[in-house]
Amino acid sequence: MKITLSVIKADIGSIGGHLRPSRTLLEAVREHVEREKGSLVIDYRVSSTGDDIAILLSHRQGTGSSDIHKLAWDAFMAGTARAREEGLYGAGQDLLKESFSGNIKGLGPAVAEMEFEERENEPFICFCADKTNPGAFNLPLYLGFADPMHCSGLILSPKMSKGFIFVIMDVANTEKDRYIELNAPEELYDIAALLRDNERFVISKIYSRENGEQAVAASTTRLHNIAGKYTGKDDPVMLVRVQGSFPAAGEVLSPYSIGHYVAGFMRGSHNGPLMPVKAGSGTSFFDGPPIVTAVAYCVHNGRLSEGVDCFDHPYWDYVRRKVARKATELRQQGFSGAAMLPYTELEYGGIVEKMRRLESRFRD
Repeated sequence: MKITLSVIKADIGSIGGHLRPSRTLLEAVREHVEREKGSLVIDYRVSSTGDDIAILLSHRQGTGSSDIHKLAWDAFMAGTARAREEGLYGAGQDLLKESFSGNIKGLGPAVAEMEFEERENEPFICFCADKTNPGAFNLPLYLGFADPMHCSGLILSPKMSKGFIFVIMDVANTEKDRYIELNAPEELYDIAALLRDNERFVISKIYSRENGEQAVAASTTRLHNIAGKYTGKDDPVMLVRVQGSFPAAGEVLSPYSIGHYVAGFMRGSHNGPLMPVKAGSGTSFFDGPPIVTAVAYCVHNGRLSEGVDCFDHPYWDYVRRKVARKATELRQQGFSGAAMLPYTELEYGGIVEKMRRLESRFRD
């Protein structure tokens, strides 16, 4: 029988600014989801990354289920009520609409879902990022699924020799979903040409060309496309099935050792290196740096195993020190040049009014 995994994440309130949600806020969300365990959902986990709360659900309702999405929406609303009681900062910040309308996509929270037939052993990794946008996953996915320098299975495993299909969204198109399917390795250069622009082109799905099975589901929500103004960075989520005809867990994780530069950081308006951190980590330096967590599970008959924190290992301490150095060096450049995002990414913020006011003072 098919199983569906859904991860839905939102910023609904945090302590001391954009730092970390309170334990009681997490508990309020957890209590709401617990009521549906054994009926609507088979199993679940509630976690935090930075100031966001993520709900991971296993169920048999399929992707885009109104019931599942409403459960998450109501859980976030319950959490928002708790955040307001505690006077937390940004209560309900990512809930951009006043009421649920059948699907949580377009309402603010980040969503990644996929439905599949369980393998005998079904390992997967749930990634959650904060203080960045969906394009932050572009480079790690490209390297983990198409580059043998990181994914040796492309050379060593006959199950991966045919490569993968990349489904890439044009997130600048707000009228409807606009996507392209490209095959690796034949169209590797075309994939690279699109993925260089993390603000416009985002990987939403990856499929195995060996058996057609889906390996990746990633969120593509851009909050300013919904709200029409800057409301915070998009803070994406992603589900990645591993092993067998997919890359191994270590091959998927390997690219995060780079600490590649992504959009986000303070006020979502700067560039900074993506730091792999332990689950439950908050943010601090310059409302950052941009962070990502990765928790691995196995799912069997819809039941989730205990989670393994992939970045809770001595090796990643070394990576974090390297990323901290990169973040500090770039931040020393302040607002100048590559340190801050281009104007096209700032056009939803207060700089628009400033530029409009200064425009009248220019002379030919």
